[in-house]
Amino acid sequence: MGPLISRRGLLRASAGAAAGLALASCGDGGPALPLADNANVEMPDYVPYKGVKPALPGTRSGVLNGYRHYPADPAPAFPEGKPAKGPGVRVMTLTFNPVPPPRDRNPYWRALNEQLGTDLDVEIVPVGDYPSKLSVVVAGGDLPDAMLVPPTASQQPAMFNALFEDLTEHLSGPAVREYPYLANIPRDAWRWTVYNGGIYALPMPRANAGSIMYYRADRLKERGLDPEPRDFKEFQQLCRDVSDPRHSRYALGDPITTLNFMMEMLGGPNIWREENGKFTFWLESEEIKEALDAARRLTREHLLHPDAYSVVGKFKDWFGNGQIALHYDGNAGWNDFYRQYGQNNKGLEIDGMLAPGFDGGKGSHWAGYSSYAVLAIKKAPKARIKQILRLANALAAPFGTDAYKLRKYGLEGHDHELRGTDPILTSDGTTETALPTGFITDAPLSLYFPERPDVVDRQHSFQSRAAEVLVPNPSEGIYSETNAKTSGALKLKTDDVLKGIMQGRDKLSALDESVRMWRRDGGDRMRAECEKAWASLHG
Repeated sequence: MGPLISRRGLLRASAGAAAGLALASCGDGGPALPLADNANVEMPDYVPYKGVKPALPGTRSGVLNGYRHYPADPAPAFPEGKPAKGPGVRVMTLTFNPVPPPRDRNPYWRALNEQLGTDLDVEIVPVGDYPSKLSVVVAGGDLPDAMLVPPTASQQPAMFNALFEDLTEHLSGPAVREYPYLANIPRDAWRWTVYNGGIYALPMPRANAGSIMYYRADRLKERGLDPEPRDFKEFQQLCRDVSDPRHSRYALGDPITTLNFMMEMLGGPNIWREENGKFTFWLESEEIKEALDAARRLTREHLLHPDAYSVVGKFKDWFGNGQIALHYDGNAGWNDFYRQYGQNNKGLEIDGMLAPGFDGGKGSHWAGYSSYAVLAIKKAPKARIKQILRLANALAAPFGTDAYKLRKYGLEGHDHELRGTDPILTSDGTTETALPTGFITDAPLSLYFPERPDVVDRQHSFQSRAAEVLVPNPSEGIYSETNAKTSGALKLKTDDVLKGIMQGRDKLSALDESVRMWRRDGGDRMRAECEKAWASLHG
């Protein structure tokens, strides 16, 4: 439901049709229950895992636990034996990475199955193909035992009711304690799993800190620049000082995420703003025109890469190879940048910049989604459901356990080598451990980077500062059918107008017509659906 170009956004454009093709062929499963029943669902108890003490403790406000090193003696995750012992389990999920070798050529995958006690058969679908694959599978009726359902799939209440198991009796309240690693998932992530008055899925927990304005700390340091501007004017000057067009060096890349950062400076809504049950979209807010004008000024001074408005998908490379010094990206990017670009960029240093107040004082930071998507389980006998839940519980074993170490880093001596107590992936390990278990379910994320333990301190510091000014998205966990069907197409249209304004091709008044189009073509319906769902949950 919003402006970010994110992993979830890649699913949005075509996912709206995924379920719609299918429900006529799978039966209606009975009527979906009223929205008010969702408010009465008892969420799973939250029981944090305390088996490993973090070097940098997290907080309930969303700061993740930080660990500089892996424990020398990892805690046994399954002291009572193989957790998911029984028939094989077939799961369909997605990946953003190259597909790993199949089980017969993947020692890591076989070791994972041996630890689990079952044959985990994962059908891995490239993210761009997932919406159409979901549509075909649901329409054909040959469902896997469990499958990822993106938040942008349409007709979700009816689909869950017709096809997937109501897990309430297994997970609601204290029942989840039978699965202690699922109980370790924070409650916010479970909001995405509630439909039809019950818990119908498992979350895939993600960081509350959301996206980050990364900066090349090495580049700023070599020019003696302060990475903490106190207002927009100082930020603008920083962008000037770090730019050197003669050597193809610029401050910024992506125009849309630059606009997001301007909105954070101004305290603008994180996609939606809720006041007394009424929702305002970010493009309707009073802050948007000032943010657009600020981004236009940055563009006019050539502080964005010259290809910023004509190229898509190059921003990370520009940041990694030093063509731009600032890049707004997802939380996971911090470690990824070091791994992907560090070898060819000696001295690479990265940190996170918090948006200052536009005219001074504190700015804001947009919270991220607490769950990427959900895992739904096909209707089955109770014993089978419990086995699959034990499997999911095992795949959520937390940092510090032997199971987490195997799941993330594979076999010692093959997939990873130890540096002290820290597992460092080998080239084989990088390939083999690409099995996307994190898109089945996962433990709550932790701050840990075995190659560079010092990076964890920076990450924890940034999240601690961001937590003080975090702005949540009030639509999180709320399902809007119109959003599922239309938001992808609407975003393409509105982004084009926003870029035209920032680039100087269109006047600022072009936004007004774009907002009218957005409202007419689905925005007002999204708003009404969000407000109705909000009222049902908050009274």
